[in-house]
Amino acid sequence: LLLNATKKPLKSLVTVCDWLFCCFSVFRLSGRQFSTTGGVQGGQKWRKEHGLARTGSEYGPLTDLPDWSFADGRPAPPLKGQLRRKQEGEVLARRIVRLDSEVDAGVQKFKEKQEEAERTQQLKESLLLKPKGNHLTKKKAQS
Repeated sequence: LLLNATKKPLKSLVTVCDWLFCCFSVFRLSGRQFSTTGGVQGGQKWRKEHGLARTGSEYGPLTDLPDWSFADGRPAPPLKGQLRRKQEGEVLARRIVRLDSEVDAGVQKFKEKQEEAERTQQLKESLLLKPKGNHLTKKKAQS
């Protein structure tokens, strides 16, 4: 048994219909989208497992190749989407190269720090007092 806002039982179908109409009109007037279904992935998992793009429109021959060409064999001029994807790819390639060079510089700096620490350690060891006298003769006798 359904209850309305005043906690009284709704007795007729007309009252239930009025209540539903009121609720849906509130959703319609609110300006927000109301959806009762979740987004469907549509084969996304299968495509990833087979080494393909998440969607059919990310990359591939249907996206990257021109839609048509001239009858004499000349290629069609690139479309806006193709130009945009090409520019995005170039920006991504530049970023990858920049980040790779930063990683290489960081690795080089780390190696230099380790070498400097090793040199400092060797210098400290060389400045320590050397054994003299009986200690030297005992070491030579043991070896």
